[in-house]
Order: sequence, then structure tokens, then C-alpha cells
Amino acid sequence: MLSMIGRVVFPRVVLLVVGVVALCAQNIATASMLNPPASQAQLGMNLSGPADWNTELPFADVFHLSRPWISQREGAKWGEGPKLELDEHGWVKKLEPGCWAETLMCTIHDGGHYPAGEYTVLYEGEGKIEFRNVVSVTSSAPGRIVIDVNPAQSNGPIYLKVVKTNPRNYIRNIKVIMPGLLDTYQSNPWRPGFLNRWRGITCFRFMDWMQTNGSTVETWRGRPTPASATFMQKGIPLELMIDLCNRQKADAWFCVPHRASDEYVRRFAQMVKSKLEPGLKVYVEYSNEVWNGRFPQHGYAEKKAADLGLGPPERPWEGAGMYYARRSVEIFRIWEDVFGEREGLVRVLAWQAGNTWWMNNIVLTHEDAYKHADALAIAPYMGMIVHREGDGLTAREVSGWTVDQVLDYLERHALPHSIEAIEASKKVADNFGLALIAYEGGQHMVGVSGAQENDALTALFQAANKAPRIGKIYAEYYDAWTEAGGGLFCYFTSISRWSKWGSWGIMQYYDDAPLESPKFMATMKWGRRCGQALQIPHVAEKRKE
Repeated sequence: MLSMIGRVVFPRVVLLVVGVVALCAQNIATASMLNPPASQAQLGMNLSGPADWNTELPFADVFHLSRPWISQREGAKWGEGPKLELDEHGWVKKLEPGCWAETLMCTIHDGGHYPAGEYTVLYEGEGKIEFRNVVSVTSSAPGRIVIDVNPAQSNGPIYLKVVKTNPRNYIRNIKVIMPGLLDTYQSNPWRPGFLNRWRGITCFRFMDWMQTNGSTVETWRGRPTPASATFMQKGIPLELMIDLCNRQKADAWFCVPHRASDEYVRRFAQMVKSKLEPGLKVYVEYSNEVWNGRFPQHGYAEKKAADLGLGPPERPWEGAGMYYARRSVEIFRIWEDVFGEREGLVRVLAWQAGNTWWMNNIVLTHEDAYKHADALAIAPYMGMIVHREGDGLTAREVSGWTVDQVLDYLERHALPHSIEAIEASKKVADNFGLALIAYEGGQHMVGVSGAQENDALTALFQAANKAPRIGKIYAEYYDAWTEAGGGLFCYFTSISRWSKWGSWGIMQYYDDAPLESPKFMATMKWGRRCGQALQIPHVAEKRKE
């Protein structure tokens, strides 16, 4: 109940595209006259999204990733308190008699994967804060409480409860600072181990940090800010994403929310221009996987297309692709206007890897979208998608395999298929004079359509992700990307716990041993071969930092 409540995670499955597969000869003939840009393979990283169960622990202040307030009433069931009155930043303004507001942090309860020691709780306002699942309250004074935490002993999250608050001066701006970081968190909001791990990464893609899939953000006023009570609802503020890139000397890849207004896009671009260090690139993409019918942004694009009369009504998915191309170009033009020049600005059109019909006939060519872009982005996963039943791989069959049989499939079937998609997409990118980059990539072993409920299948896939042999397959995969002429490759994803929804994390926990993580080692070694000064620690991080 504690770690997964409210979590909606969709497997990153391939959308089945209905339609004839054909080439648009006229477009190809015209575009093939262009000179594709030279590409240098580089390793980028998709960072795991903000959540109380985040196992990467990027912030010195763990309250940033706290769960949205849960209203509680004495004698009632969990979460059945009255609706809370919150201010514009999400702080509780008042409480009814017999009620309190509760939140959770560090719900990494399987093994207590977060640092032990004294956490300093700071806050403004008047009221009373209590805790559960801590060893003791070491000291307490208005505005400052010190709690002793031992995750190995409690084997659970930190609970913080606001049990009293003065409506005229309510409790707000709560911070829960990790051990040893009280003197530095104001000048450096990041956990040092997080910065050290990703030093040398070329680019951070902030898709999950921006809560892109199904984002509700429309206006600049409605965006997350550093004053937000939690970053779990709307995403991590732009100010902090820029700060991270500046500290790490890494390029930034932003995914503009699908509902974002032009004013939002302009204000966003203006802040990036004013705050991001000169010389760092900015990758701009409209939303994420608008082609994927599992995400709300696809349905939004279909509706917008219908409203605008784009595409045949009997094939609304084509209209969605046309709207994606049009809106992308509209967004690119705003960025160009703000930046005044295109140097350092990488305008990204992204689509399903290897789906060349869509690329040639809609995504790149609708209203000549390719003329306003710099890169074609794909996600060339090594796919092994297992269904509960039907044709192809089924859970009943695959759950009886050995780890080597799974890796045989990955190497002999999934890897060649991925390489074919890379090579086909590269030809399209070359024909249109675009760089080929990867917005995501890695292994894609997952059960879908009910197969995810097969525990034996999940355990098998997780064992395969831990097996040393997968490191060899990853090395072949990355070499194929380099040989095909691919550029930036943003791995999906950084540190995240594996589950029935997939083993996406390059490692599961911030304190995993790197040498025991073959996906991590193979990926970082490839980045080094690309010339990046990446750190490869030989021991796991200590839980007390």
C-alpha cells in the first residue's frame, strides 16, 4: 500500500500502426538532395521521475519528493479526512477539529534504501508536526526539529504529520534535509552522490522530471516552482533543471507539455536563455511519444486534429501525427524568436523507431515540418514484449524459460530487429538532412495485457537484467548505434526500482554496487569510448552520507 499507492505506470509498448506501408517517392527525391549533419555518438540520460518512491534520491531535501497531502480524520479509514484547503503552493492553510494532514517520504521500504542518521526538519509558521517511523526526535524548537532515522530498523518510509496549524500563520515551506547536508543545501540543492554519478553525461532528458505523460500544465502560472510543496504532482521546476545542467555542464532536453500555451512556451524559453550557461545545447521536443495511444497526449492530438480538420476522419491517428508536426513547428518558432538564432538550439521531431512510412509521409513532411527541425529522434529498444495469451510470445511459455533463453532471444531476435530500425531510421534522417538521435533506449523486456501479473515472468526478466551476459549484449547494441551513425543516445532510465511494469532502471537503487550492475557498467564504458569523462565507481554509495 505504501510504495505504490497512486502510481500509474504504463509499459512502454509499441503502438500498432494501422495503415498501408509505402514510401512517398516525391518527398524522398526532394529530401535526398540535402546533406545530413555529421553525428558524434554521445551518452545522455533520462532521469527518473519525482515520486516518494524515487530510489535515486537526487535532492538534499527529501520533502521535495513527498507524497501530496493525505487528509486524515480520527476514527476514519486511511485518507478519508475532509478536503484540505491548500494555498497556491500546496501548503495546508487550516485543519478541522480531529483531523490532520499527512505525507510520506522515502517509501523505499524494501531494505531501507535511504541514508540513516539525523534529518533536520525546517519550517515556517505556527503549529505542531509529528512523525512516525523514526527512531526518535532528537531536538525540537519552533521552526526546527531534528529526527533520528534508521531505515534498516524501521524498514519503511518517513511519515510527517501536520496535526496543528495556525490559519493566520500556517505551517509552510517544510524542508527535510538529509544527514550532513544542512550547511550546503541552500547553495547546492543536490545530493552529492547524485551529482557524482552522472558527471560527464552529455545531456539530461527531463521527460519524466516534467511529468510529461498526461501533464496537466497549461499556463506559466500553473507550472511547478521552487516554492511548490511537492514536485510529485506537476514535476520538477525549470529553475532546478537548469541549475543541474549548469553544475554538470550538460545539455538540456525539455519536453513541452502537450497542453502548454504559447505564453508558457515563450516564458519557458526566456528563462532557459537567461539562466542556462552559454555553450550548453537545448533540445526542444513537443511532449513525448504522441504516437503512443496509451498516453493522454495522443488522444489530445487526435481531438485537436479533428477540431482543425487535419487528416481523414476515419483514420484519426493520422490526424494526430499531423497535429504533432504542426504544433512542434509552432513551438520551434517561438524558441527561435526568443533565442534570436538557432546556434545551440536542437529542434526535435520524435517518432517510433523504424516506422518509416509515418516519418516519410506525415511526421517530417506534413507542412514541411522537417525544414524547421534539426534532429529525428527514435527509441530503438531491444524489445521482448510478452502477452498473456495469443500469437507470439506468451507468459505461459516464456515464464518457463531459463535466463539464458531470454538473453538468447534478446541477442538473436530483439537486437537485430533494433539494429534494422536504427538503420532504416538513419536513412530517413539522412534523406531529410537531419541528425538521428535516441530519445530513449535500452532493453524492453516486459509483460503486457495481463502478462505482467505473472510473477514467474517478472522474476525471470529481472534475473536477466542482472545477468553479466546482458552487459555483452548492451555493448553490441551501443556499437551498432555508433556504426550506424547515430548521435546523442539518451538511456531510459537512470535509477529506478524494477517491477512487473518493467526493469527500466539502469540500476535499482542509489546504493547498488556498480560492479554488480552489468547494464550500468556497459553503458558507462560505452560513454567513455565516446570520449566522455564519466565516473565509474567501484563500490556502492554508503547509506549514511
